[in-house]
Amino acid sequence: MPATAGDSGPVPAGLVRGSGTDQQTGAVSTPRKPVQLDRVVIRFAGDSGDGMQLTGDRFTSEAAAFGNDLATLPNFPAEIRAPAGTLPGVSSFQLQYAAFDVLTPGDRPDVLVAMNPAALMANVGDIPAGGTLLVNTDEFSQRNLAKVGYAANPLEDGSLERYQVLPVAMATLARGALEGSGLSKKDAERSKNMFALGLLSWMYNRPTEATERFLREKFARKPDIAEANVLVFRAGWNYGETTEAFATTYQVAPATFPAGTYRQITGNTALAYGIVAAGQVSGLPVFLGSYPITPASDILHELSRHKNFNVTTMQAEDEIAGVSAALGASYGGSLGVTTTSGPGIALKSETIGLGVMSELPLLVIDVQRGGPSTGLPTKTEQADLLQAMFGRNGEAPVPVLAPQSPGDCFRTMLDAVRIALTYRTPVLLLSDGSIANGSEPWLVPSVDDLPDLSVAFATEPNGPDGTFWPYLRDSETLARPWAVPGTPGLEHRIGGLEKQDGTGNISYDPDNHDKMVRLRQAKIDGISVPDVVVDDPSGEATVLVVGWGSTFGPIGAAARRVRNAGHNVATAHLRHLNPLPANLGDVLARYSRVVVPEMNLGQLALLLRARFLVDAVSYTKVAGLPFKAEELQHVITDIIEGGMTR
Repeated sequence: MPATAGDSGPVPAGLVRGSGTDQQTGAVSTPRKPVQLDRVVIRFAGDSGDGMQLTGDRFTSEAAAFGNDLATLPNFPAEIRAPAGTLPGVSSFQLQYAAFDVLTPGDRPDVLVAMNPAALMANVGDIPAGGTLLVNTDEFSQRNLAKVGYAANPLEDGSLERYQVLPVAMATLARGALEGSGLSKKDAERSKNMFALGLLSWMYNRPTEATERFLREKFARKPDIAEANVLVFRAGWNYGETTEAFATTYQVAPATFPAGTYRQITGNTALAYGIVAAGQVSGLPVFLGSYPITPASDILHELSRHKNFNVTTMQAEDEIAGVSAALGASYGGSLGVTTTSGPGIALKSETIGLGVMSELPLLVIDVQRGGPSTGLPTKTEQADLLQAMFGRNGEAPVPVLAPQSPGDCFRTMLDAVRIALTYRTPVLLLSDGSIANGSEPWLVPSVDDLPDLSVAFATEPNGPDGTFWPYLRDSETLARPWAVPGTPGLEHRIGGLEKQDGTGNISYDPDNHDKMVRLRQAKIDGISVPDVVVDDPSGEATVLVVGWGSTFGPIGAAARRVRNAGHNVATAHLRHLNPLPANLGDVLARYSRVVVPEMNLGQLALLLRARFLVDAVSYTKVAGLPFKAEELQHVITDIIEGGMTR
């Protein structure tokens, strides 16, 4: 590999990079020139104890720092600790990084790093012919092969001939790199994931200094472990440089981004930052009441680090306590937030209904996962839409929003807070597992560009009788005034029983109840949301693909493929699901066919059919994994060509 300015790769023993001369033998070698690629998809897979998430995250961080665009898909076992070496225990991390803007983590990995037979069996079906398999041969014992049903060793029986197989004894080489370090064999072998990371870093010309710095910081309390991981990481890099089996290296140039400061961010972190920012621009203290639940727990973890921004976090004893505390905080004049997943939404529904009746701002974040019941706790799904819309007793409407990507979570959270504060209502934000754990480059916004979310609390009586009327509404937004308890002269009653219009007194009058139900619905229907934007480059498309949430990436990538193949197709994506954009009906009517891909059994399609009487084609998937661009490409093409009608 030729020398480059700022090249940070470790130099193998006996070689001076760029000289082309072996300092021990005097033989002249030809420097290796990297093959230029526009994109690469890599999947790290192994046992849940093999550190695949850490390995993938570090490779991703280096790609982000280098300036590539990227998208990631961590995939965790559903069991906390599945038996080692079994298919249920396989953990994987896939990323696509490129020299252009990417929308998905990629359909099929170009490179699979398989740390054991289970990882190979679980993932090899996704590798295209000619793809690369980097396999840790140390784990391919007869016992481990038998665990997953291999009758013969696939590395020896010819079954992998269609792939480029690179067998490497990673554990053995890791132990060799740490010989004399004093570490036990077990501790030495634990660092084999760093060997894989070092080798991949060499193959794809990734910088290394940040990873070494990260390892020393991560294991600062155990410096011997830190140095062991650094040594094995370097050994993996050196192995690639000195082994003839790895004759080619690759390079992906940085992507072109709009000017600004970027950082790699996950969806959960972006939601947490959005909450912190909302508290700052609204001037309100933030209170999070939450019960830990996969895959939403990271929001609680992240917010707990930001107490200096007037953020209070409470890990409650259950979901009901979490949301009730958050609603109580809103009653007291704070920005109340609660986080959960689908099972928690079921438990929180009564308190959300109380928030609808008391008309208080409340942020409810649902990071969706596979269901029903406990379902697939670590897998992704979009099956909570109808629950978010209607999953409460009585007529209890709430606004519903959904971010389209990890970075978009920040903006969507600010919009959700705007609605909650302006219209005095609980708001449901629907993220999902692939957004929550996935990551992408995020343009850090300027503080000056953040919206003004400041709140005017009630300060004096407003009723015609000289008292405070808590349900005397704003003529434009229909929001009731928000009075902080203890404000002199603003004593008032709110709660779960129906209120008299204006005064807030308990009322059982049938006509008053009818009026209040309709007022609460009209308030939600009147929320100001942006028009839906249609992406129709040709202006001649007859097929419109409508998505929401994390289907944004696969739909966009599929549309690119369809257009490159010579077809016209339009796409539209919905951030606001209740109320829907005012122009949506007119948009749907312009196209002869409307396709709605969803990771459920057709919930948005059901709503669009009911609201707009459009004969939407529902294409659904509930496999616990996101759509692939390739499958949506085929669906869209079939519909354009008349081969699919429902």
